[in-house]
Amino acid sequence: MMHPKNISIQEFTYELPAERIALHPLAERDASKLLVYKDGGIQEDHYSNLGQYLPSHSFLVFNNTKVIKARLRFQKSSGGAIEIFCLEPYEKINEYSHVMNKTGSVKWKCMIGGVSKWKEDVLKRNLELGIRRVELKVKLVEKLSDAYVVEFSWSPVDFSFAEILEAAGDIPLPPYIKRKAETEDIERYQTIYAEEEGSVAAPTAGLHFTDAIFEKLAEKNIQKDFVTLHVGAGTFKPVKAATMQDHEMHPEWIDVDLVFLENLVSQLDKTVVAIGTTSLRTIESLYWMGVKVMTDPELPDLSINQWEVYEEPLRSSNVKAKEALVSLVVWLKEKKQQRIFTQCQILIAPGYQFKIAKAIVTNFHQPQSTLLLLVAAAIGQDWNKVYNYALQNDFRFLSYGDGSLLFINH
Repeated sequence: MMHPKNISIQEFTYELPAERIALHPLAERDASKLLVYKDGGIQEDHYSNLGQYLPSHSFLVFNNTKVIKARLRFQKSSGGAIEIFCLEPYEKINEYSHVMNKTGSVKWKCMIGGVSKWKEDVLKRNLELGIRRVELKVKLVEKLSDAYVVEFSWSPVDFSFAEILEAAGDIPLPPYIKRKAETEDIERYQTIYAEEEGSVAAPTAGLHFTDAIFEKLAEKNIQKDFVTLHVGAGTFKPVKAATMQDHEMHPEWIDVDLVFLENLVSQLDKTVVAIGTTSLRTIESLYWMGVKVMTDPELPDLSINQWEVYEEPLRSSNVKAKEALVSLVVWLKEKKQQRIFTQCQILIAPGYQFKIAKAIVTNFHQPQSTLLLLVAAAIGQDWNKVYNYALQNDFRFLSYGDGSLLFINH
């Protein structure tokens, strides 16, 4: 396995005109265009016909994370604005729902717009939750290398942080959608199957799916199941380093239960299709977790770091996918654990050998991004051909844009 540390990000760029970036979703989710890439060939269709391009009995893996209203605005007493963008909890957590359900106060790692003007100790805002009035306070606790720690507190204290965000926050549209969030975004920047609150960005490949698509897939005996990866703002972090060794992937929380793992094991002989880069990173990480517990059953932590899979001892692993996943299932049962909740930092880039996924459904990504590297890992230099076709044939790009079904070149 080639080590991607030496990859130059300049090799993964293309010209993306501003007018090709989709600023709004189409009226119908499944009306988006679909580029289908397989064995070097390209076809064009719409998402509503996705099932026609998948083998019967395929197995689709979706990310059921739910986007939280992570962007909050506060007014200083002098009239200036402070914008707080919640990134992730700043505490040791065993599950995300516990943090979202906390009452009274929480500490979160945040980005802050206008922080140099934040001179007051505490900023305040009044909210209406139903018929009750709530006072929300924010306090700047600590400066980190790449963000800030902010303490949120509110009174009455019996509301959950999830309820506070729902009332006080805005949907955090990506930075390249240069407009304010609107009413339509509350529904459309969310998949129809979103369930587990915690993301600050949508798993955008899933935005195209509708009940009608699911019905068509079921008619072809195509199965589906769900994992959870809470997408962080790092998904938009541009690669500014000349080579990848100086770029740090933002760790993201994954939550996968034992039932899913056992289901995945039973489906490995089928065409496993990851719906989105987040689902792909999750299922590929599960393979490496299985390899790790085979090597060290007393492993205290299942997390996968950025470079681990490219270095010894994992680099030399020739363990079959089924063997690795069964080992992980057995390990969990021996530990009397029903689920995996850990951080995932895996960087999938050219040189990576896919272990579980046979195809990926994904949108068109920014130039010089880690997501584009993932596409290049899947289809090699043909990423150029795919993106050129999309640019020349009026495909819409990025989160609210069109997408692709890419069969991985093995």
